[in-house]
Amino acid sequence: MDYEDLLKKAEKAGLQLYENNRISGLKGLYVDNTITINSDIETEAEKKCILAEELGHYCTSYGNILDQSKVENRKQEKEARAWAYRQAVGLSDLVQAYKSGVRNRYELSEFLNVTEDFLQDALDYYKGKYGVYIEIDNYIIYFAPFGVLEKNF
Repeated sequence: MDYEDLLKKAEKAGLQLYENNRISGLKGLYVDNTITINSDIETEAEKKCILAEELGHYCTSYGNILDQSKVENRKQEKEARAWAYRQAVGLSDLVQAYKSGVRNRYELSEFLNVTEDFLQDALDYYKGKYGVYIEIDNYIIYFAPFGVLEKNF
């Protein structure tokens, strides 16, 4: 899913989206059907990652979870990030990247238009969920180290 798709998803959900630098110390914030992205963020890739996570908060979180010393808040943060990973770095996206000639993590982050850190966190998430690899159709996706292999019959 690209940045424009995420914007459409937010619009369809009835969310307001703003960019400003009044959320000092934060890159993004979701409150009361409004997503604010820090306008100091320079790349669309980082904006996409932030928007995906804030949409994840809309879809999975409730209440004020800014205090990350509380276990329940950390759980909600983790679930919002997992939602973002599935949207921005989906398993089918990894296969499509392979089909397009992508062979390493740098190329993959460029192909998916996400930051390298976000990509690594997504791969770590998938590894934690599925183990070292998962089979999807005729492909095997390895999470550590990253790679995709096509099964030949």
